[in-house]
Amino acid sequence: MASVVRLVTFVEVRDEGDRAPDPRRMSVSARHEAVLADGNRLVLLDDRGWTAELRGVGGGESPSGIWAYVTREEIERTARAVVGPDAPSETASHWESLARKLQEQGVEVEPARLVGLPHDVELSDRVLACVGISAEKR
Repeated sequence: MASVVRLVTFVEVRDEGDRAPDPRRMSVSARHEAVLADGNRLVLLDDRGWTAELRGVGGGESPSGIWAYVTREEIERTARAVVGPDAPSETASHWESLARKLQEQGVEVEPARLVGLPHDVELSDRVLACVGISAEKR
């Protein structure tokens, strides 16, 4: 039987469609996955993400946009929050829901087991580039 060994949240820049990117605005998606012992991943949540907007800094706009003020650590912290329970009172139901999603995909796991798993955040190449992290700094 497959077992879950860790959780991963993958963060990607949301496409703006046909519009040019707005340097004052950052919009990212966060896909939450369970990683199995064999390396396969199962999607738990794919409807999460967040948007932030730069509203003038020191009386003017930043020429490099909002990404100049965003750190990798901030993105990782926010990613973990947006895939977690929405409120402390919803913690138990959140983990039960994720365990049910895994059961629907053929993996039996207790909610309490999920709570204790490592939770990594992976940033896409596009997010890393926006934050200014080059390949050699990863």
